[in-house]
Amino acid sequence: MKTIALQSETAQDVHAQAYDLAHHMRPGVLQLPALPPLSLYLHLPWCLRKCPYCDFNSHAAPPGELPQAAYIDALIADLETALPLVWGRPVHSIFMGGGTPSLFAPQEIDRLLSAVRARLPLTPDCEISMEANPGTFERDRFRAFAQAGVTRLSLGVQSFNDAHLQALGRVHDGAQARAALEEAARSFATFNLDLMYALPGQSMAQLEADVHQALDFAPPHLSIYHLTIEPNTYFAKFPPALPEDDMAYSMLDRITELTGLAGLERYEVSAYARAGHRCLHNLNYWQFGDYLGLGAGAHSKLSFAHRVVRQSRLRDPRLYLERAAQGRALAENQDVRRADLPFEYMLNALRLRDGFDLQAFRDRTGLPLSTIENALAQAQAKGLVTRDAVHVGPTVKGFDFLSDLQSIFLDAA
Repeated sequence: MKTIALQSETAQDVHAQAYDLAHHMRPGVLQLPALPPLSLYLHLPWCLRKCPYCDFNSHAAPPGELPQAAYIDALIADLETALPLVWGRPVHSIFMGGGTPSLFAPQEIDRLLSAVRARLPLTPDCEISMEANPGTFERDRFRAFAQAGVTRLSLGVQSFNDAHLQALGRVHDGAQARAALEEAARSFATFNLDLMYALPGQSMAQLEADVHQALDFAPPHLSIYHLTIEPNTYFAKFPPALPEDDMAYSMLDRITELTGLAGLERYEVSAYARAGHRCLHNLNYWQFGDYLGLGAGAHSKLSFAHRVVRQSRLRDPRLYLERAAQGRALAENQDVRRADLPFEYMLNALRLRDGFDLQAFRDRTGLPLSTIENALAQAQAKGLVTRDAVHVGPTVKGFDFLSDLQSIFLDAA
């Protein structure tokens, strides 16, 4: 894997090379027939409080201390520098994540989106999502975000149970969550509700109460995540008592049952949606599309005729603010190794209940099907996938044991 280290004596030259389209278009071992759809990810890294389970690049800061205008300036400068790599490519979706992007003033979000529109063509149906925290909820603020061009709000509710919210370190309570959801439904044609399950001390009855309350708001999209203990988090140092694995599996079965009865389809491991409301931005990730990530710690995956490239930005917001204006926001720029592409593709595509077309694998990786034939045969023999001449999809068993299925492709190429 070719990696460019950006903290070196020749960092200025390395940055110039990393942003040079001709450098990325040089001959290579892959043959991509066409470029996949392009999405834009914008990372706004501040929260009111760092949650004990969170391993994202987020930092606690009071709203009055946020360098809002300066950070938006840095994002725009970062975009300007990266434009040669995506020039002229239409953007199909934009996602503002964090952190808590809703801490930023609507006028700053408006300025950011206006700057994006001035520099990149957006498709007519471009989905523009924004994460929000019920603890930052203000009625006029949600409406102002919609007026700025946000088409889809994603609310991090996690639970309606005040005791569980306190255990998770959330800054809102159940009443604030319900009020925020009511306003989201009024302000946006589509919105997402985030829940977590297998929480400290959570019973099946409490899980069912959370799901029923969520479904009462008729969310077009529902994301439900198993609480996991991630390295380098507060919970990793001081782990809480979580439900046993068997209970967690039973909870997931009950979630799938209740959401199905409410008309939501489980189309991805953790995502449930009504018809026409799947998250287009996340679908592009899962289908191995391209995305340009801007902001502190943001990651990108960009395709060229003969290679797939991954980039990451500097994680420290203060350093990012300083370097983005100089065109030096990158921390890493690397070609994805040919041998790693099958696993990277399957890590995403097999999360989808519908699976993937074999032609899509060829188009997105530039590899022949022979590179995954043995792994596919092994997965089929274990009852983890079904396949025909054009399509592959996970079985119920494959969906339940997704990590085992994905790992088969680790050494495929």
